[in-house]
Amino acid sequence: MRLTPKNELEYRYRKLQVEMVAASMDAVLMVQNADLFYFTGTVQTGVLYVPASGRPLYLVRRDFMRARMESGLADVVPLPSLNQLAGLITEHGHPLPQRLGLELDVLPVNLYHRYFSLFPNTQALDASPAIRRVRMTKSHYEIHILQDAGTQADKMYRRAVEVVREGMSEVELASELERVGRQEGHQGYVRMRAFNGELSGVQVLSGADGAAPACTNTALGGMGLTPAFGHGASYNRIRRDEPIIVDFASCYDGYLADQTRVFAIGSVSERMRRGYDDMLRIEDLMMERAVEGASWGGIYDACLDLARRMGYAEHFMGTPGSQISFIGHGLGIEIDEYPFIAKGFSDETLQVGMAFAFEPKLVFPGEGAVGIENSFYLSEQGLKRLTFSSQELVLL
Repeated sequence: MRLTPKNELEYRYRKLQVEMVAASMDAVLMVQNADLFYFTGTVQTGVLYVPASGRPLYLVRRDFMRARMESGLADVVPLPSLNQLAGLITEHGHPLPQRLGLELDVLPVNLYHRYFSLFPNTQALDASPAIRRVRMTKSHYEIHILQDAGTQADKMYRRAVEVVREGMSEVELASELERVGRQEGHQGYVRMRAFNGELSGVQVLSGADGAAPACTNTALGGMGLTPAFGHGASYNRIRRDEPIIVDFASCYDGYLADQTRVFAIGSVSERMRRGYDDMLRIEDLMMERAVEGASWGGIYDACLDLARRMGYAEHFMGTPGSQISFIGHGLGIEIDEYPFIAKGFSDETLQVGMAFAFEPKLVFPGEGAVGIENSFYLSEQGLKRLTFSSQELVLL
């Protein structure tokens, strides 16, 4: 079990404090698991109180002893009752805030009202943009973990090459790859910040099912096993001469990497093969453009323009009515972090330390889907890969 080092946690909350001062926040209060893990090193239930200066205070409801063992923060204390929150803050030397930041993008309304009943004279501010900006540039410590997640993805890919066979169901293949991932350290859960964001660690879509739209804000849907979770792998049987698209969301020590590869037993149609090669060309274009200072939206616009000039206006990143307006997304503890290689982000630029997945894909109704996805990070020496499995279309 890897514990987040004390100096790493100090580096993170000090970066947040710079953002807080710029936004005139006296303090930030956090309760969401991903943010707790990032700033405390654990997800034990509680409240993290970060003042604009000085040390944070982590007040823990359950389980205090685990929190004390797992967190490198200096000030970790029990919180017997939420009603004692304000009193404990002042007891530990912090004045009550006049302008308090909260995670307003994820905090339930009822909980929001509960907190502000404890701070009746306090103005509420949205701390989520500041938190997400801090989290979007990764430290060397985080990059090393993301590289471990990339290694895990390659092991899942290699197992797929070994076990894919005609007649097996999508869910059989997904289950085998999930088993490998779990044995290699996958936590079994893919965190998303988006409301109702629910994803499995492995998506396997074959043949026409690969083109089935779903509720997810992704290029690919799939039928899933039940309307209760209506996307991803189904009982559909893998057949010869059809594309099998396998999306691995690997995870190691809490950090996610994303990789997609395409397999087939026999061959695929000429349109599918040409489309796959063209998606590799779009990935190449992104890699040329993804330099420090490049616009997120500018990279998206250039790649979308190339896809259209290739003749894929109605197939790129979905089909008409279900096409999505992004080609890439940030990676870290959640799979939808900043940056977004997406429409409407022309004023945002790439910075050293950003990690993201890039996933150009084509969807052909009645036939299936093809595409590629890899994870990258921007280093001081340029763009580097986090995922590295062979990009060849795998014909078995």
